[in-house]
Amino acid sequence: MFRQVGIALLLSAASLGASAQVVQNATARTAAQAPAQAAPARPVDAAQSASNNSTMAELQQLIQNRTLNELRTTYNGNYGASLLFKADDLTYYVAMFQQKNFWRVVKTTSESQAEQTYKAFVEQTVQLADVDIRRIKLDAERAVTEKQISANETRLNALQNDLSMQRQQEQQVAARQEQARQEAAALANERQAAREQLNTLQRQIRMLEEQQTKLDSANSVTSQDGRRGR
Repeated sequence: MFRQVGIALLLSAASLGASAQVVQNATARTAAQAPAQAAPARPVDAAQSASNNSTMAELQQLIQNRTLNELRTTYNGNYGASLLFKADDLTYYVAMFQQKNFWRVVKTTSESQAEQTYKAFVEQTVQLADVDIRRIKLDAERAVTEKQISANETRLNALQNDLSMQRQQEQQVAARQEQARQEAAALANERQAAREQLNTLQRQIRMLEEQQTKLDSANSVTSQDGRRGR
């Protein structure tokens, strides 16, 4: 007849466990502090009774029995608020919780009071969750910033390596250019020396050729004179 209370069912298990742990710890502390011959301490019974008679315990029991309708539930970060309705006696339960643990529970038969309380609880969860939400956002921004820093560091290292290689290449190019200039200067000197040597040889050849021509002319004249004398 009633639909299951989604968030409340999850909350009830955690809240019951927390309540049982509180009672268990209180019992252990009381037993440890009481003398050995003393009777069981009454404060434990009172605490147990108070826990069982609380509105929170009543709500948890109703949730376990699945006799409630979940009308509204709002989440804000780790906090939330739920408006639950018990149809057989027209009773409303308004609960505020943190990380699936009930924190505050209000029981009323007034619809308007239940709605107002629910709205108030929702507003409180908004305020309470503001720090957590801001922390989540800041943590995300920090993570993104760290990634950007890492990417920029990688880019910076790449640029530095590129610049270093570029400078090395420029130094090598400059060295090759200087070597080429020196070789060109040496070749120019060698060419000039070779040209001077060639000019010298050509002058010597012309001189010898002129001398040879003169000798040939002189021999020709002598030969003609000899033939005339005979």
